[in-house]
Amino acid sequence: MIKAAIIGANGYTGFELLKLIHSHPELTLSYAASRSNAGTKLRELYPALGFAYGDRLFDEPDPDAIASNSDVIFTALPHSASAAVCEKLNKKGVKVIDLSADFRYTDVQLYEETYGVTHPCPKLNKSAVYGLCEINRSEIAKADVVGNPGCYTTCSILPLYPLIKFGVIKSDGIIIDAASGVTGAGRKADVAYNFCETDGNFKAYGVTTHRHTTEIEEKLSLNGKKISVSFTPHLLPTKRGILATVYAYLSESAEARDVDEAYKLYNNEKFAVPLGEGVLPELKWVTHSNVCAFGYKLDRKNGRIIIVSAIDNLLKGASGQAVQNLNIMFGLKEDEGLPLVGSCL
Repeated sequence: MIKAAIIGANGYTGFELLKLIHSHPELTLSYAASRSNAGTKLRELYPALGFAYGDRLFDEPDPDAIASNSDVIFTALPHSASAAVCEKLNKKGVKVIDLSADFRYTDVQLYEETYGVTHPCPKLNKSAVYGLCEINRSEIAKADVVGNPGCYTTCSILPLYPLIKFGVIKSDGIIIDAASGVTGAGRKADVAYNFCETDGNFKAYGVTTHRHTTEIEEKLSLNGKKISVSFTPHLLPTKRGILATVYAYLSESAEARDVDEAYKLYNNEKFAVPLGEGVLPELKWVTHSNVCAFGYKLDRKNGRIIIVSAIDNLLKGASGQAVQNLNIMFGLKEDEGLPLVGSCL
């Protein structure tokens, strides 16, 4: 069995990781570390975990102790706080999958400008791999440190990447409007995310300033062309899921057959699923699954393609993709322990 630990196990992504580790046939939980909850029972914070873990306690986040008894560690810590912990764990010879933004960028300066911090370990960043599984599988398989992608970025990059790679769309004028459930903000007591503020409401936020914009731009700057996107996130009055509507200009003479040909890149993928022209996914198709599903329509009058992409922000957008990365890193079946069918209801 592979011994898997979580540092920062008390958040929503930590909860999902605890569920996935328990249901994974090749994994066993070595540590569930949380500074704020150490010494309390998992079921005191999340009663449902009691059915799987009984009276197990949250552990102290001691990197040395965790590294000595783990094969892989998920770090679910705040941005800029995670990198130094990951570096310490890496020096102990343990594989690390980081769910913060600290190892998502190739360009350290871009990361620093985006997050307003100085990267504490840029040397380690050079060897870290961006963990978008369908795009970087071969690099992930050899990696010791993986930067798990953001949720909005996963939902945006997967449908756009083949179209840019094969020249089906133009690299300028891309617009992404994406709406996320409230769990995307994390498990925190903030008035903006309480029931009375979100129920029956819908709003844009982070307009022109959201951090995932630069991550999307860096990863889609292909074929020697730097791209710039207009990205606007919105807050949905739901618990989970992201629905992104993406607008891009078609290259000259591009047709639906060119789009479908580009999407053949994903022919053998279980978790990146092109639905074809006219089939547009809904949140309930993918929530509680590790699938990113996307379909499109051609707006021939305006020379555009309009793509609708959907994921579960806590699974393919976070914890599920982290386990998918683990499976690749350890040579397991990539879909091992991961849900393919969502809840629908």
